[in-house]
Amino acid sequence: MSSVTGRSAVVAAGAKNLGGLISTTLGRSGVNVAVHYNSDGSESDADKTVAAVRDAGAKAIKVQGDLTIPANVTALFDAAVDAFGGVDFAVNTVGKVLRKPILETTEAEYDSMFDINAKAAYFFLQQAGERLNDNGSVVTIVTALLGAFTDGYATYAGSKSPVEHFTRAAAKEFGTRGINVNSVAPGPMDTPFFYPQETPERVEFHKSQGMGNRLTQIEDIVPLVVFLLEGGHWITGQTIFANGGYTTR
Repeated sequence: MSSVTGRSAVVAAGAKNLGGLISTTLGRSGVNVAVHYNSDGSESDADKTVAAVRDAGAKAIKVQGDLTIPANVTALFDAAVDAFGGVDFAVNTVGKVLRKPILETTEAEYDSMFDINAKAAYFFLQQAGERLNDNGSVVTIVTALLGAFTDGYATYAGSKSPVEHFTRAAAKEFGTRGINVNSVAPGPMDTPFFYPQETPERVEFHKSQGMGNRLTQIEDIVPLVVFLLEGGHWITGQTIFANGGYTTR
């Protein structure tokens, strides 16, 4: 990763969990990081992550914003360009999980899921394509449920599904400037977002479907994201399943 030293990244939802580890890992490799967070409750996490990146010797800023509002996506990239002089990498880990039967889903829940998982991803890609330096990289986190035949996750998997096509289209459109664009599809991750949606019995079932009888860890995903930003630059337009065999296609 030494070749990325001095380059800069925007990490959406980059304050904690998977996004936080991506931010600090990039920082340790000398990448300057704009750490995005949404709610006031995540600000302390953003502060810790910014401090960790700075302690590693790279520059870092925090930027708050609801990315379902396109103007806030623009403001996020504006802040990164102002702070670092340009942006090379854009990683979007924003997401919301809902497990609910179709017959019980409200219009408000549907709209929220598609706003967060699809609309925000679309306009993040749009800004990345407009603002990234030539030969940059974009990665969006989706879900291994895109390869599943299951109940309950219609709005979650359904709202992540369009990102696959956004990724393919963006890869074609941005490829003329050497920008690679990919999605990564983790299995159910051992983070606080997962457990409220599941019963203990279903948690054990999800574990049983992965290699080693465990959930996906954020540490399983970060090396792949980092690889796509640098050594895997020739990979583009792909959705890469990284889930210990939880789903495949």
